[in-house]
Amino acid sequence: MSGADAPAVPSAEWLVEQVEWTDPRAHALRDAMDAEIGPRYAGRLDDVPQDVAERIGAALSVAPETIVATVIVTNAEGEAVGHAALRDLGAEFAGSLEVKRVYVAPDARGSGVSRLLMAELERIAADLGAQRLILQTGDRQPEAVALYERIGYTRIPIYPPYLEIAFSQCFEKPVARRAAA
Repeated sequence: MSGADAPAVPSAEWLVEQVEWTDPRAHALRDAMDAEIGPRYAGRLDDVPQDVAERIGAALSVAPETIVATVIVTNAEGEAVGHAALRDLGAEFAGSLEVKRVYVAPDARGSGVSRLLMAELERIAADLGAQRLILQTGDRQPEAVALYERIGYTRIPIYPPYLEIAFSQCFEKPVARRAAA
């Protein structure tokens, strides 16, 4: 289902909407995430050979054509406050989709937006026939690790393309099958 065809799902104070990866609101939230998270890892690759640093950069980038779903959450004023996406890593990961770029704007943190985003990703993954969700985060994002563990993700070994990123923390969660309507 493309972003334009996806229904918006309301909650008590939030609206969940599936959009295209290129949606300007989604892009703005990814930029905000980069601005916040980037400094946490500043200098982390300073002692790494240039070719390894380039491979790590490539591993952490997201090719838009691999994205199968992008979700945003807006508040009552229509402002986008949350973002998450699902990526297909290809045949090596058949049955799995990868969670990417989960971000909640500072003013919306602690309000349930991250759980809402993750629940929507699980719903979409189930609709797409995925058997599990996987994700990678870094060791300087303890709030992300805490969220994933709270909602039932378990640690797994570092998987490709992140094998050279020693500070990676990887997780998985089985996707619950949805009952036929």
